[in-house]
Amino acid sequence: PVQFALKRAFDISVSGAALLVLMPFLLVIAGLIALEDRGPIFFSQLRWGRGGKLIRIYKFRSMRTDLCDATGVAQTTKNDPRVTRIGAFLRKTNLDELPQLINIIKGDMSIVGPRCHVPGMLYEDLVQDYHMRHLVRPGLTGLAQINGLRGPTDREDVSRKRIAYDIEYIRNFSILMDLKIFFRTIIKEIRGGSGF
Repeated sequence: PVQFALKRAFDISVSGAALLVLMPFLLVIAGLIALEDRGPIFFSQLRWGRGGKLIRIYKFRSMRTDLCDATGVAQTTKNDPRVTRIGAFLRKTNLDELPQLINIIKGDMSIVGPRCHVPGMLYEDLVQDYHMRHLVRPGLTGLAQINGLRGPTDREDVSRKRIAYDIEYIRNFSILMDLKIFFRTIIKEIRGGSGF
């Protein structure tokens, strides 16, 4: 209980401070999205949350309104024609994920945890213990992501490895592990994002 209380305190303080500091930058991103492609600034989607409940997550919209896949089952590929120019930059740098800081403050997500998935993705059929991931809040980053397993997966072995990292995180959770994952994520992003 103490570890989880510290985790929640870390989530609220870091995400709250980040939102305050980044607010001018977030407004610039919102303006650029609006200028390039008419439609909503944000993209929202139902995904798996803690306890197997569905949560609504928020992202900056990175795809054309007329081509967007609301279900999220169709994974994004390299040079995807659905992605806008500003969207490509946001995805490359992972800045499209910043609105999820609101999800963290709400208590739907955590800074560190298994990345939340859209219901009905291939992982659920591939991995027997898949739903163990839902014992904790989903995270903005996680053990799988700092080990190079982010973005779409088109191979079964990669999918299994990603879920294995998620379950390893849950079994070995500590606030120290969260801090290590958090700082390793920051370092990876400073060196250059790998999203598309």
